[in-house]
Amino acid sequence: MTTTPIPSPPALPLLGHVGTGAIDPTKPSVSFRLLREKYGRIYKLNIVGQMLVPCSSQRIVNELCDESRFHKQVHNGPLDQVRNGAGDALFTAYDGEENWGIAHRILMPAFGPSQILGMFSDMLDINSQLLLKWQRFGPDVAFDPTEDFTRLAFDTIALCVMGYRFNSFYYQDMPPFIGAMSRFLIESGIRFQRPKFIQSWMTNTNMRYEADIKLMVDVCDQVVAQRKSHPIQGKKDLLSLMLEGKDSKTGRGLSDENIRYQLITFLIAGHETTSGLLSYTLYHVLSNPSAYAKLQEEIDTVLGTDTITVQHVAKLEYTAAVLRESLRLNPPAGAMAICSRKDTEILGGEYEVHKNWNLLIDIYGLHRDPEVWGDDVEVFRPERMLKDKFDALPPNSWKPFGNGARGCIGRPFAWQESLMMLATLFQRFDIRFDDPSYQLQIKQTLTTKPMGFKIHAIPRQGARSIAGAGLPTAAVPIATNGHAAALANGVPASKGTPLHVFFGSNSGSCEGFGQQLVSDAPTYGFSATLAALDSLEDATKIPRDGPVVIITASYEGQPPDNAVHFVQSITNMSPDSRPMDGLKFAVFGAGNHDWARTYQRIPKLVDARLEELGAERLVSLGEGDAGGADLFDFFDVWEKNLWPALGHAFNTSAPTAGTSGDVEDDLVVTITGITRTTRLRQPDLDQGRCIENRVLTAPGEPEKRHIEFSLPQAMEYRPGDYLTILPLNPPESVARVLRHFKLLGDTQVAIKSKVATTLPTDEPITLHALFSEYVELGQPMTRRVLDDVMHYAPKDGPEREALDRTVSDAKIEIFEKRTSVLDLLERHPCLEVPLGQFIKLLPSMRIRQYSISSSPLWKSNHCTLTMSVIRGPSLSGGHGDFVGVASNYLASLNPGDAVALAVRPSAVKFHLPTDIAKPIPIVMFCAGSGFAPMRGFIQDRAEQLAAGREVGKTLLFMGCRDPEKDFLYADSDLARWMESGAVDIRPAFSRHSDLSEGCKYIQDRLWKDREDIRALYKQDARFYTCGMSPMANGVRQKCIEIIAEARKCDLATSEECFQKMAIERYSTDVFG
Repeated sequence: MTTTPIPSPPALPLLGHVGTGAIDPTKPSVSFRLLREKYGRIYKLNIVGQMLVPCSSQRIVNELCDESRFHKQVHNGPLDQVRNGAGDALFTAYDGEENWGIAHRILMPAFGPSQILGMFSDMLDINSQLLLKWQRFGPDVAFDPTEDFTRLAFDTIALCVMGYRFNSFYYQDMPPFIGAMSRFLIESGIRFQRPKFIQSWMTNTNMRYEADIKLMVDVCDQVVAQRKSHPIQGKKDLLSLMLEGKDSKTGRGLSDENIRYQLITFLIAGHETTSGLLSYTLYHVLSNPSAYAKLQEEIDTVLGTDTITVQHVAKLEYTAAVLRESLRLNPPAGAMAICSRKDTEILGGEYEVHKNWNLLIDIYGLHRDPEVWGDDVEVFRPERMLKDKFDALPPNSWKPFGNGARGCIGRPFAWQESLMMLATLFQRFDIRFDDPSYQLQIKQTLTTKPMGFKIHAIPRQGARSIAGAGLPTAAVPIATNGHAAALANGVPASKGTPLHVFFGSNSGSCEGFGQQLVSDAPTYGFSATLAALDSLEDATKIPRDGPVVIITASYEGQPPDNAVHFVQSITNMSPDSRPMDGLKFAVFGAGNHDWARTYQRIPKLVDARLEELGAERLVSLGEGDAGGADLFDFFDVWEKNLWPALGHAFNTSAPTAGTSGDVEDDLVVTITGITRTTRLRQPDLDQGRCIENRVLTAPGEPEKRHIEFSLPQAMEYRPGDYLTILPLNPPESVARVLRHFKLLGDTQVAIKSKVATTLPTDEPITLHALFSEYVELGQPMTRRVLDDVMHYAPKDGPEREALDRTVSDAKIEIFEKRTSVLDLLERHPCLEVPLGQFIKLLPSMRIRQYSISSSPLWKSNHCTLTMSVIRGPSLSGGHGDFVGVASNYLASLNPGDAVALAVRPSAVKFHLPTDIAKPIPIVMFCAGSGFAPMRGFIQDRAEQLAAGREVGKTLLFMGCRDPEKDFLYADSDLARWMESGAVDIRPAFSRHSDLSEGCKYIQDRLWKDREDIRALYKQDARFYTCGMSPMANGVRQKCIEIIAEARKCDLATSEECFQKMAIERYSTDVFG
């Protein structure tokens, strides 16, 4: 029979894949994912001579689950090392080992249906301890739910099956057993990949390992000793069965040593996976507002305000589906080792495997097999797990609990515990992210859990007081510091009418607008607070003691990360009861006209929906276009109309013209001499490092660079994602400010502010650090800022006349020339703006996003940027060139420099098609640095091709000026990838169209090669565009014309067809 070789990465002699980087021992689950994406759903690894074959195809896994052909493998794998502490217990026993059969027959009755139901009150006891802790701490405390779910599961397994209380919730630190167990599991997993001769040299590691095993043994001996000295009459829990039970087949009981091993196993397995399941579930539900709403609706319907009972559990169908879907996406135990019973087996009719090989069921990959789950495998969709659909799944396609006789004996225990916890949690609390921008990061031992995940638990109004075994029914006082104090970003500014400003913002612009309102509020008689929309505990409880101003963005029609729950909540409300009656509000929206179909969708929805729900609109919806140059001016004009409307509605005093001293009074800057303190202001940013920084273009051409970064350990990305950078202002810009104010950069200042500010208040900082790190020096002026600056102009004289001439033609001389405050002060030195007022006029430093131009299949912990460096003559005619802040900061980096960065996901559609049975072609259109995400896509497919995988055709339409000067990567990566068949390139050279088949621009080449486009469209190709708006619009128009030609219809009809196609198959990332 002809067989197919199993693909495998390059290996080393003797060591195999150890030390090659194929497997990162600290995060093997990530390594397996990247290897699966690169080599396919079956591949082979050599771990110091031991063969490991991960499999993730349901078709192959279904064979591996046939216990007549294959059995669980413990030998020569991580579980063989776990036997050092768990011996021949149920989880780690070898196939056919006698003690496994004895223990299995004795202990199975402890997990029968009636026994599990009998544990309900004990489960509720521990469940209530967690709820009580969260309620007493109140909504302002950020919890690590993984920690408390670990306490929950650990105490629950101990009480329910051993009658022992560890009382984890009564101590600040975790029980020592948990720390020892975690270190033991991590080291066991690493030992599996470590050569024995190296292991023998690691004296300190070995001593720590033995000490951790001894601690776990001592704890279990303590549990047994207490039961023997204090027997519980008539109780047949797991521990009593271990001590007294006899095997029906052999008549033998369990030895003291085996009892110890079983207790260690149950304490590990009984809490480790359950805490992971609950933590992942909380993350996925918070990330998906529609699932959150449906879950809470079912819990409110089934439980109401009643204490949960056994009868409630079976009715929680959607809750069960949520848990199943969470286990699909993030099974805490991500793999099972299997071994052939025969010397040789053929898998899938083509792959030959042998008896001594470890065949690894990659559960994480199995649960993403698109032949089972479709092309939305990465989407959290509990509906696919509702009873009928779940029952109809192909066999062995969902395997979080193991397989067959060696499957998890405690599955019904964990399931009841998890259902109870999820139900009671959402019955009593509204849950919110502490950091709405948090992206899932994984911590791994032998199992996985979320890392760095924190939430706020906000007690729901009217929820029944928490009750459990031995708990009083009286209400428990809740700690609070006022109106979501820890969630709000601002503080009351001064005495006055309350003004509540809420923002939804990913990039920081809308938050900055909110900060501007808070700063201005005291002048108009208001006392303002600033908070994210999702900080609202209950949307219907939005404050009504003053006006509410909402400033939110719209990202391709979706709400910002910190506004998703608010938007979902008002969308689901019924207008019949007028739940927003009494609210007076105003909305300003930021959108981008390049996404015409969804432009301002979220601001318009919020504005219209609040009125439908009974609220009163004070001013018309304000709209700002982030795709143009006038976003800040749009806001200033809207704000100017806002204050009179607020003052009229709430009878506050109108602003009065003040002196320059009045304006300066709310921001006081004094010289100090104290050492400066720097801080990082974006919660999800971490420290990366520059590895390489090189120029891609020829001298004299607009500069484009290739920059490589090493990422922090837990940071992951996909091709198409963004890298967020927090830059520094260009040194020349900082020098200009210091020169203007005649100050030294190392002068230290202390800033005090009467209103909330993003500046480092009440902490000393040097002027150089302040102007480098905290403010935007190059921000173009707006009309409002110009008005403020004019307070400091001389009243008359020739200098005033020159200034008036400039201001009288401000549209051309200031705004169209993108003049900054600093530009104007340098052009007109007569403007004597004080230092404090100058700082107050500047917006805070913003993060910038760049498309990642690499694939993690190349290097999992590295990424690259391909970006343009913006530098050129200043339109304002000021001192020197205009210097782009972030691009010049990046261009200045040297290898080894630290960088504040984070990965942010792009739109769901702007990723490569999911791996499915039929390879899908992709067609890409780009020009200049718009090539960045396309390079990542091509590199991803090139890595897969090099690993022997079949991929769809990759067609790239790429525009540049000159093939010799700015055809990025032409002689390096692109040449290599073209040769390997990873990409077919169709260039357009605007200065040498004779070298690109007469095509000057991308849209010209697209039209010329339209037959190739049509052919790939018929093969279900996906289309991607990245670049400046004119290029993107030109490509879009040519696509419409191609459709019109093929269908013989007019352009209007063709455009309708294009828009329908674009929903699923056309993705854009447009800038400028």
